[in-house]
Amino acid sequence: MTGKPKDNVNLSDSKDLLTEIDRLGVQIAAASVGIGRVIFGQPQVLEETLITLLAGGHLLLIGVPGLAKTRLVETLGTVFGMEARRVQFTPDLMPADILGSEVLEESETGRRSFRFIQGPVFCQLLMADEINRASPRTQSALLQAMQERRVSVAGHYHNLPSPFHVLATQNPLEQEGTYPLPEAQLDRFFMQVDVDYPDRESERQILIATTGANEAEAQRVMNPLDLIAAQRLIRHVPVGESVVDAILTLVRNGRPETSSIAEVKKHVSWGPGPRASQALMLAVRARAAMQGRLAPSIDDVLALAHPVLRHRMALTFAARAEGVAVGDIIDLLNASIA
Repeated sequence: MTGKPKDNVNLSDSKDLLTEIDRLGVQIAAASVGIGRVIFGQPQVLEETLITLLAGGHLLLIGVPGLAKTRLVETLGTVFGMEARRVQFTPDLMPADILGSEVLEESETGRRSFRFIQGPVFCQLLMADEINRASPRTQSALLQAMQERRVSVAGHYHNLPSPFHVLATQNPLEQEGTYPLPEAQLDRFFMQVDVDYPDRESERQILIATTGANEAEAQRVMNPLDLIAAQRLIRHVPVGESVVDAILTLVRNGRPETSSIAEVKKHVSWGPGPRASQALMLAVRARAAMQGRLAPSIDDVLALAHPVLRHRMALTFAARAEGVAVGDIIDLLNASIA
């Protein structure tokens, strides 16, 4: 099975576009089934993760230990045929430990030269485990690679593989010895997905499936070239004017300077920037394509507002003291376009 469009496909033609969207929908459904054999009880996390990959973005997973975040990355690597690596972030982790470094070598003739040794960032799917435990310098090195898709070492640029995605994790409970990501760096993540505990039935499945003699294994459904083709296809999905207006209204209402909502003006310190609008635009296209629809609707905007906006907004100290949460503000934003 391949999702790569045929050479004679014209994505500007609605019939060809719909055919390719149907093909992608079948593939993503197969990928979801394959991942579901290993990851239980997290349908929303899985959907938002797949949307992020299809949109070509990076993901920030927030959840307590033991919720299969590492297993999710390993499974995604298998299902999409991508080279996956994991880096455990610690306070003493240095940029070179992620990006790589140059070493001085001497040839048989005595000539000395530098050779670049690639770091773990040179992969297609990187898990940055507990990213907030590394120093700001190390965080910045990774986030620069995320933004530019290349690394700079000793004045030389080295391009990263394609596709390249980072799935970073954070523990929301233990904050001692951590370096919270600055707002400008959080904005580099396409979505922030909150991973909750599974429900009772899902936890029952986990107990049965993971403590027996045989554990289910994921199988490859797509390859990296298929994913790249899918990411190109997503950008051809048409978006109606009503959806574009809804995205603009939602994002601009989240900024206290331009909001028409009193609670936003009162409680929000700073709101989402243009990158949030871009992310929502790509996300609703990806969600529509995943479900086999030719165009997104306002329901897609409402469904994706929380993961796209929650890490791109900050509340005032007074709002936090009053118990106001970012999610409450996003609910008000959704109400303004519903």
